Amino acid sequence: MVNKALQRLVSAVNRRRMKLLLGIALIAYVAYCRTTKRENKRFGKKITGGAGFVGSHLTDKLMMDGHEVTVVDNFFTGRKRNVEHWIGHENFELINHDVVEPLYIEANLLSTVPKLPGAKTPARVDQIYHLASPASPPNYMYNPIKTLKTNTIGTLNMLVDQIYHLASPASPPNYMYNPIKTLKTNTIGTLNMLGLAKRVGARLLLASTSEVYGDPEVHPQSEGYWGHVNPIGPRACYDEGKRVAETMCYAYMKQEGVEVRVARIFNTFGPRMHMNDGRVVSNFILQALQGEPLTVYGSGSQTRAFQYVSDLVNGLVALMNSNVSSPVNLGNPEEHTILEFAQLIKNLVGSGSEIQFLSEAQDDPQKRKPDIRKAKLMLGWEPVVPLEEGLNKAIHYFRKELEYQANNQYIPKPKPARIKKGRTRHN
Repeated sequence: MVNKALQRLVSAVNRRRMKLLLGIALIAYVAYCRTTKRENKRFGKKITGGAGFVGSHLTDKLMMDGHEVTVVDNFFTGRKRNVEHWIGHENFELINHDVVEPLYIEANLLSTVPKLPGAKTPARVDQIYHLASPASPPNYMYNPIKTLKTNTIGTLNMLVDQIYHLASPASPPNYMYNPIKTLKTNTIGTLNMLGLAKRVGARLLLASTSEVYGDPEVHPQSEGYWGHVNPIGPRACYDEGKRVAETMCYAYMKQEGVEVRVARIFNTFGPRMHMNDGRVVSNFILQALQGEPLTVYGSGSQTRAFQYVSDLVNGLVALMNSNVSSPVNLGNPEEHTILEFAQLIKNLVGSGSEIQFLSEAQDDPQKRKPDIRKAKLMLGWEPVVPLEEGLNKAIHYFRKELEYQANNQYIPKPKPARIKKGRTRHN
């Protein structure tokens, strides 16, 4: 009888000790998070478009740096294959969601909230019942570290202090296929992410584009250049969508106090590009590997400057963690004509493909080269991967992709730009 009473007493004391320890740990963790928030430790990073080409490489970097990462993607151009190696990791979450619909992170909880019957907008979360924790001594004492993490980190791990907003089709065939959807993603989607950033106190980085400069009359292009864009041309859905997105960012910064960063991204290439996305790098590599003519639109005298994806990712992280709120160019200033680039890829592949000249695409910029003096001075960033080294990595990746596609009875072909015809749903 005495032994049972003693056991109950010991058990009660242990429970009180555990609760006390949990309380102390929670208080300490909250203090830790507050003091390290701006140092980017332990707080979550959210990446819209995180299963895409650039987004998946950014996911890799942030995960390898030890951050908690939530990827939000509707898989229109993103692929689950790009991030599946992180699925199951305690610091990683993947959400299938279209940013055109609101995404709510309220009271430290990340959730997509369904619409109520008859409602035009999703319901707001105003109450959270946080019951997640083992409660019996055998369970919480079996793995005390897990119990502590559940009651401390589990309570706070959905706090987000940085949002990388990359969601948008980026290649001409994709963004021209459904121009209204492209506009919605870059306007309504950006509006939703800015609203989220305002509600949770997060900093938002917008992945803008060099396309905001259009077919530039100033060369190279600095951040102070306002651009030369056709607002009603076939590329306008993307160009103007990004320009409006930038305007929204600075309106939210001035009116609502949201911290924003804007990266104007120039031509980028590397592994995980869609082989048939219609961009010049993927087109040339695919054609060269398959022994088909390399298609050059126009004379080939148009110039581009190509950066490897790892350089871009480093630039995005540097910009996000900086105090620079004005737009920053991220690109490689090493300029090549399209014809030179086609010949370089032929040589690297060892292909006997001919070069075929086709009619020039409408509104195709004649020159594109970033002025990156601002990034060098204010971020300490510049590209470091040589062009040929990056291209060899991309060629190796595309060879493997061709093998994969062949085993799955599908051989991709370069995809020409086209506008979706007929009646379509835009939501």
